[in-house]
Amino acid sequence: MTSSHSNLTDEESNRFRFHPATAKTGPIHDAVRSEVLALACTLTTLVPAGRHRSLMLTSLQEAMMWANAAVACDTTPEPGSVTA
Repeated sequence: MTSSHSNLTDEESNRFRFHPATAKTGPIHDAVRSEVLALACTLTTLVPAGRHRSLMLTSLQEAMMWANAAVACDTTPEPGSVTA
């Protein structure tokens, strides 16, 4: 199935839409952030400062971003919710 953008499927077009947090997804976003923060705190006590630590933290930020994108984009909408 294609979207109104002839070169993109509906799924591909959905990647570029705004996905506000809902009562269902908000707590999941919070849990993702909390878990990644806990891991970052643990790892920074073990890993010396420097380039590799900075890359590690950047990678954790990226992992958090992709996890939250999955929650926002791939969670089944709640019945009666309005999507943009």
